[in-house]
Amino acid sequence: MNFENLLSRLVEDSTASAFSLFTPELALCATVVAVMFGRLFPVDRWFPPYWIAMLGTAAAFGLAFSQVMQFEPNLLGPPQEFFTGLLVYDRFTLFFRLFLLLFLILTIAMTVVTGIPDYEDGPDFYTLLLGSGVGMLLMASANHLLILFLGVEMASVPSYALVGFLKGRRQSSEAALKFVIYGAGAAGVMLYGISLLAGLLGTANMPQMAERLQVLLADGGGATDPVVRAVLLAILMVLVGLAFKLSLVPFHFWCPDAFHGASAEVAGYLSVASKAAAFALLVRFVLAFVTPETDALAQIAFHVGVGLAVMSIVTMTFGNLAAYAQTNAKRLLAYSTIAHAGYMLMAVSALLVLLSAPEVEERLEHAYWALGGLLFYLAAYLFMNLGAFAIVALVRNRIYSEEIDDYNGLVHTAPVLCVCMLVCLFSLVGMPPLGGFFGKFYVFAAVYRATEAAPVTMWTLLIFGGLNTVISLFYYLRILKAMFMGPQPATVRPADPLASEGVSIAYACLVSVPVVLLGFQPSIVNGLSGTVYEVARNLIR
Repeated sequence: MNFENLLSRLVEDSTASAFSLFTPELALCATVVAVMFGRLFPVDRWFPPYWIAMLGTAAAFGLAFSQVMQFEPNLLGPPQEFFTGLLVYDRFTLFFRLFLLLFLILTIAMTVVTGIPDYEDGPDFYTLLLGSGVGMLLMASANHLLILFLGVEMASVPSYALVGFLKGRRQSSEAALKFVIYGAGAAGVMLYGISLLAGLLGTANMPQMAERLQVLLADGGGATDPVVRAVLLAILMVLVGLAFKLSLVPFHFWCPDAFHGASAEVAGYLSVASKAAAFALLVRFVLAFVTPETDALAQIAFHVGVGLAVMSIVTMTFGNLAAYAQTNAKRLLAYSTIAHAGYMLMAVSALLVLLSAPEVEERLEHAYWALGGLLFYLAAYLFMNLGAFAIVALVRNRIYSEEIDDYNGLVHTAPVLCVCMLVCLFSLVGMPPLGGFFGKFYVFAAVYRATEAAPVTMWTLLIFGGLNTVISLFYYLRILKAMFMGPQPATVRPADPLASEGVSIAYACLVSVPVVLLGFQPSIVNGLSGTVYEVARNLIR
């Protein structure tokens, strides 16, 4: 296809209906422009930038919610591609639009409550935050290798600046520099893999890649063919870039330093939004190679699933063991984030193993629940991890410290914050009947179902998942022990009475209560379970 035909097709495809599917992203882009104009013209004296960011994000969320309401309840037809197949519109896209936009709203609200950023830096901060959000929305709806790379970079580049946003702090600048260096290396590897894939397969459209790979496997000598090996190497390179975004071992080096150097607000944003968008992109990418039911492709998908299982074991074990030795709350939660990426990767591994094993009865049904378990886990993870980082930020504003030892006796001065932290941390462990328990239950159940296809690997993965859950309890209890049982040291600066004390408590409860409802309220649990099942069923064919 020459350039003229491509341009003509783009103009024909850019219809009103295509733009109507893209309205949440457009609303977020318009919000970024509005925030920047607020800096150019002195309207922020009367209308602060966080109000512009909040209203624009709420409008984008409303548009995404209206699309959900318009979506046919029983529609399981093919996904709708738009903008010449660069993006795809389906239930999976809608789920992550709502997820990411809701998280953006809660993050903006947290920054208002905690006071970071300040008045002068507000427009810059919210421009970076919303710009990163646009990239993550593109990652969730990517249908083309070009959008895969563009979405990852649009999400990553503003994140580098956000990590180093605390100007004048050496630790923050050092963390941002490390993040940039590792990110540039991972982006280069991923871009090379994308160029290899597009060149060898003759297409950059993800739904077509499995078909082209199938032709290569049939025409050549199978996996021994050099061209096929080059394709497999390219797939591995793309997975390296996604593993960096997910902070999977051994691509996790940036995460502890970046979270420690950044503000708790930015660390909380990266710990949830970045992981969710990267998992959405990872699922779309790996499913592009397992759709056709052929023995050669099934074998490749099976080995990729086994490889992800090994990476999951290493990631969650390293994250939990490293977290145990931490004395800083943000750094501890950073390693906790690495461990939870390993837990969630268990579901992707089970998904690939199940889809590549036609001998397993009801394998598609089990695969639906594997992907649904990942989505449920992410929904609970949004509130419990954001809640933990938000409480760290709120406590920082009270005692001017993020060290765990300085949390001693905090229950006497901030009992509500301590109880909310208890709820969030117990949910991160997976204690019943909180939301984190059901998330882990669905993921572990998916791995158990996959033991029929790969007994040794999946049973090992299941055992390590259980052991790591037990290990995680000990380092989470260190924070709670300091809060509830530790004597308050005399060296800690006494907490100042805050005028926004009621607002802080209200926000902590706002993000903690859903964690409880996702466990204690059967109607909410069943409703969310049914929703994620339908999303998975619509995506996996």
